[in-house]
Amino acid sequence: MAATDSPVTPPDTAPPPPPSSPASDAAADPTPLSAAHLLMAVVLAWLVPGLGHVYLKRAARGLVFFVLIVLAIAIGCNLSGNLYRPVSGQPLTYLATYGSMGIGVGYFALRYGLHYEGQQEAAGFEYGTAFLLTAGLMNLLLVLDALDIASGKKE
Repeated sequence: MAATDSPVTPPDTAPPPPPSSPASDAAADPTPLSAAHLLMAVVLAWLVPGLGHVYLKRAARGLVFFVLIVLAIAIGCNLSGNLYRPVSGQPLTYLATYGSMGIGVGYFALRYGLHYEGQQEAAGFEYGTAFLLTAGLMNLLLVLDALDIASGKKE
């Protein structure tokens, strides 16, 4: 069979791409939300890690973020890390407290509901403190990520 015997599709008659489903269009829509929805996404993202992403129809991403933050909190508590609170005369504790409060409702549940306090004499105290502070700071970054998605700056 010669090369000229095979059917050739001219470039201008290529088949059109398959239509995308409405569900995938909604998830990838970079249209900014109204101010009320934007505020709701940010508040939900801070209160419960990943919930802002779920609100913005990014459920898989939100679930992964939730698991990562909760895992960091669990490791930090298991290592008896310090959950920062303000100490008068030590201004850096205010910054560390703000970072820890980034955990959201979990910070208040641990601090006031469970009366959690790390044990300074524990072998993993410093590592546990790093995990707890990292969980809060990581969630604050996820709040900013949810804000970018809600404002249409990021998919």
